[in-house]
Formats: sequence, structure tokens, C-alpha cells
Amino acid sequence: MKQLLIASTSTVHGSGFLDYLLEALKIHFKTVDTILFIPYARPGGRSHEEYTKLVQNAFSKIDKTVKGIHEYDNPKDALKSAQGIFIGGGNTFVLVDQLYKNDLVGELKTVIESGTPYLGTSAGSNICGLTIGTSNDMPIAYPKSFKTLGLVPFNINPHYLDPDPGSTHMGETRETRIQEFHHFNSQPVIGLREGSYLEVIGSKIRLKGVLNARVFEKNKTPYEIKSESDLSDLN
Repeated sequence: MKQLLIASTSTVHGSGFLDYLLEALKIHFKTVDTILFIPYARPGGRSHEEYTKLVQNAFSKIDKTVKGIHEYDNPKDALKSAQGIFIGGGNTFVLVDQLYKNDLVGELKTVIESGTPYLGTSAGSNICGLTIGTSNDMPIAYPKSFKTLGLVPFNINPHYLDPDPGSTHMGETRETRIQEFHHFNSQPVIGLREGSYLEVIGSKIRLKGVLNARVFEKNKTPYEIKSESDLSDLN
């Protein structure tokens, strides 16, 4: 049975890395001693070692050990034996490129669908959807495919921002870009605001956190859903 937390961000304004999620993570990883961290997204060009240390410091607050997948000789075997998995933010294109180059996409999907608890934030959340076509990131790497894990039947737009009526910015809003996406693609898109996340247990998908999320469906007016809304039938 799938067990996922799919979060917009790892850090909300005014708090430390993963701090706002720690209570949920105590429950989510309650049977886990060691979490396998996949640092491929490398925010700001951090090394794998630096990124893993940041994650270890956060999870030490709930008495969990973290080991980076780069520390293993065989990353596929690391996935197969993982008690829990976390993929954090950074650049989604870099992340997906590395997952394909290491031939891990299929194995990652298999172990998560088999019940290994998974946490994704930002880029690590993008890959839970059908494709990375609604990422906010620049395509600085060229992955083999935009197709990702398909653990939920829609796409995700982490860090969703509402239009600012007082802004002098003349470029596209997030809403405009998602509507452009729907000129060429049919799957729904969930705009996750900072501090919000999706909880997936088996086939059930529920919005968590204090903020609403915005739902975009092709040829429909976007609409808001409240925290605790059930998204299991959205496809």
C-alpha cells in the first residue's frame, strides 16, 4: 500500500529545514530507523554530501538516521532495501536526468508502490505526478523523458503563487503557465501553496496543511479546495 507525503516545499518562511513537517514525519516514518535520501536535485549546486548532511540534521530531531544513495555501490540495491525514502528540492530536470541515467525510475516506482514510505518536497514532489511538465525549474539538464513516477493521477505545481494585483511584473503568472500546459496536455494540475502537502495512503489522496490548493482541469475554470479535501477521484 502506497504511503506518501508530497509537499510543496522543505522550508516555510521563518522555520528550519523540514521543521513544519516534523510532527507528520514522526507518524509517516514511525516504523523506520534509517531513511534513504536521494540528493540528485542538488539545490544551488550543493554537493551530495552537503545536501545529505542538511537532511540528516533535520531528521535527527525525530531520531532518524539518514544515508545518501550516493554512499552505496549499487543504488538499485539501496532502493530495494530502503526502510523509507526522501527526495528533496532543487532542480527537477537535474533530478530526473540522474534518475534515468542511474536506471532508477522503474525501481523507485516499484518500491514506493510496494509500501516503502516516501517523502517528496518540491522537485521530489514533481516526480510523483505523471510528468514534470508543470515544474517551475529551468531545464538546465536534458532528461531522457519528462515522464515520471505517476504515483498520483495528475501533475503537481509546487510553490504555487497567486497573481499579485499590485505587481508591475508583465510576464506570465503561474495560472497562465498552467493554462498554457493544458493547451497540449489533458491531466489535472494541483497548485500546492507553501506549507501544504498531499497525503497518499493506498488509493486515498488528501490535502493537508493550513492553506487551500488550486486545482486546474483542462477546459474548466480553476477552483480552490480546502485542507482535508479528498482528491482520490481527480484524474
